[in-house]
Amino acid sequence: MVMTAQAQLSKTEKKLAAYVDAHQAEALKLLEEVVNINSGTMNFDGVRKVGQVFRTKLDALGFKTQWVDGTPFNRAGHLVARHTGKGKTILLIGHLDTVFELSSPFQKYTVENDSVVHGPGVGDMKGGDVVIIQTLQALNDAGLLKDMNILVVMTGDEEMSGDPLSKSKYDLIEAAKEADIAIGFEDGDGLTETANISRRSASGWVLKVTGVPSHSSQIFTDKIGAGAIYEASRILYSFYNDLSKEPDLTFNPGVILGGSSVEHDFDKNGGSAFGKENIVAKEVTVTGDIRAISPEQLNKAQETMKGIVARHLPQTQAEITFDEGYPPLAPSPGNYELLKYFDQVSKDLGYGPVTANKPRDAGAADISFTSGYVDMAIDGLGLGSAGGHTIHEIADPRTVAMQSKRTAVLLYRLTQQKSAPKR
Repeated sequence: MVMTAQAQLSKTEKKLAAYVDAHQAEALKLLEEVVNINSGTMNFDGVRKVGQVFRTKLDALGFKTQWVDGTPFNRAGHLVARHTGKGKTILLIGHLDTVFELSSPFQKYTVENDSVVHGPGVGDMKGGDVVIIQTLQALNDAGLLKDMNILVVMTGDEEMSGDPLSKSKYDLIEAAKEADIAIGFEDGDGLTETANISRRSASGWVLKVTGVPSHSSQIFTDKIGAGAIYEASRILYSFYNDLSKEPDLTFNPGVILGGSSVEHDFDKNGGSAFGKENIVAKEVTVTGDIRAISPEQLNKAQETMKGIVARHLPQTQAEITFDEGYPPLAPSPGNYELLKYFDQVSKDLGYGPVTANKPRDAGAADISFTSGYVDMAIDGLGLGSAGGHTIHEIADPRTVAMQSKRTAVLLYRLTQQKSAPKR
C-alpha cells in the first residue's frame, strides 16, 4: 500500500486526512470491540449489542437514531440513523451480522502483525462499519457534518435475510427513496484498488418434476414415458446448454432429490429420497440459485428456463418457481460517474487509481436494494480483506484509515456540489 504526496488536497481535505491518521488507534480499538461480540445473524442479542455500540457513536455525532425491531421478519432488527442538513442526501450502508453463529469455533479478534488481523466479520463487514463511523467523526471534527444530509442504515440480516423481504428490507428501501447517492461498505473482492459499481442479483429457484412410476422394464413405453429423473436431467442440461455462455449470469443447482418418493426440507436445505434401480422414478426436486447483472438479464434467463421446463419428455410434468431474493444493481452511468469521483479522490490522497471490479468477483449485497431509487451508487468500500465466510477471514487494519480518508474526502466533495431534484 504505497502512498504518495497529498498534493491535490485542499486545506479542508488535509484536515480530514489528518484527523483519521490521529485517531487510527481509536478506530482499531472499536474494530476489536465489535468483532469480539458474536453477531451471527441468528444471535439476536449479539446483533443488538453490536448495533448499540455503533448507535452510541452516532448519537454522539448528533444523529437521530432508531432501532428497528426485527420481530416481523424473524431477525434482530436494524440500526437506522439520520443527520439533517442541506444539499444532497447520502445513504451509507453497513450490516451488523456475520455468518459466524455462537456454535462457530471462530469467535475472537487477533493481531498477526501490522497488516493482518483475524476475526469473525473483520472484513465482512464490521471493518466497513468502523469506516462509516470514522468518516463521520472526521467530518464532524472539521465542522462539515453539521451541514450534511446523511442517512445510515446498518442491517441485522444481510448474511441471512429475514422473511418476508418486503419487511426485512423496508427501511433500507425507504432510505434509498429519499437518498440521492448510496455508498456501501460491504467487502467486494477484498481489494482496495477496486470498487463495485454493480452487484449481481441472488435469488433461488425450485424445480419439481413428476413422472409415471412403474417397473423399470416399462420405461420409454408410450404409457410410462421417460420418468422424472430423465426429465430433470434434460431440464438441467438444457439450462446449461442454453444459458451458460451468457456473460455475468450464473445458475447453480445446489440440491437434487429424486426417486419413488422425495421429502425435501427447505429450512435445512436438504431432505431424503427413496427409490430402487428397477423402479421408474416418480418425482424429483431440485433447488438452486440464479445471479444476474441486470433486471433485464434476470427476466430473460427466467423466461428461458420456464420455456425449457415447459417442453416435457413423454409422460412427465415439471414446474419451476423463483423467489424474490436480492435484486441486481446494474452498472448505470451514475454509478460510473461516482466511481470517477472516488478514483480521483484516491489519486489525490496518494493511494492510486480505483477501478470497477468484475461482477463475478463479489457476491450480492444490501446496496442492490437501492437500485432504481438513487442517482449514483458504489459499494465495496470496506477493508482490504480475504477469506470471508471462513474461519480464515483476515483484514488489513491499515486500510481502515485508507478507506476512511477516501470516504471523508469523497463525501465532502459530493456535498459541495449543487443538489439536483430527486428523480
